[in-house]
Amino acid sequence: MKNRIKSELLNIGLKFISVDEKIVRMFLETSSSNLNEIVILPAVKIVMKKLLKKLQNKRIYGRVYNGELNNVRVSIVRSLIGAPNCAIAIEALKRTKAKAIIRIDLCGGIGGENLPIDIGDIIIPRLAYCDDGTCPQYIREFPSLANNLESIPHPMTKFQNLLTGNRSIFISKPHDILKNLLLNEAISLFPNNVKESNLWTTDALFCEGLDFIRALNSIKVGSIDMESSILFLLGKLYNLKTVSILSVSDLPGHPEFDLLNSNKLHPNMENGIDNVIKILIKVLPKVKRNI
Repeated sequence: MKNRIKSELLNIGLKFISVDEKIVRMFLETSSSNLNEIVILPAVKIVMKKLLKKLQNKRIYGRVYNGELNNVRVSIVRSLIGAPNCAIAIEALKRTKAKAIIRIDLCGGIGGENLPIDIGDIIIPRLAYCDDGTCPQYIREFPSLANNLESIPHPMTKFQNLLTGNRSIFISKPHDILKNLLLNEAISLFPNNVKESNLWTTDALFCEGLDFIRALNSIKVGSIDMESSILFLLGKLYNLKTVSILSVSDLPGHPEFDLLNSNKLHPNMENGIDNVIKILIKVLPKVKRNI
């Protein structure tokens, strides 16, 4: 009886808001009017905490932290880890006045002979290979997307028979102007630690075996994360300006700094996070002028 009364009261309230507003309130726990045009989207707790320490004139609305960085009004929302969580956050954000979404977080480094990568390096992806499970669902739902995306055969087929998973890997890209703004700012501040790389997005943090690393090396992938592919794809679908700036936290396949093979933390890991936050804060006025 109590639950029925509660649901009836909720349904009465829902009659007075739109479906879009309902989705925003369900997932961001606030009104769509409480979002700024520039949204910063970290995934992990350590990055979120460091960002919030820099945020001035902070106000909290549900899961949304509003304030100023370098005199630019921003909203900070933690997406949580993985493409499904990131997609849910973007679905809510696209129903607000958000225009630009900047992912700032961690990634793995897949260094090769032509692109050596170390922990603490700053990665700005030029593209993302969509090997997550969420991008294919959106491409299935919106098949016109496929006509505007490049794709490649899965590079793992060079090393083993694929029993399941994505046989064709689509490619999503960040907003070109925002990507170049971040890249130029990063090079000016930390010229020896910045890499513009091709990035691979996966759902399985603990399935980065040697064949997988060889496959990524074969197509010159320099970094790997769990969110950027869907961020870029939905940016294209929903006309949002999206970009990622990432710090290398581990080196899959490395004997000393592979997450699965070592308990050792590199001293540069936290420095890398601090550096990407410095770049973000410095570039925000330029981002504001370009949205």
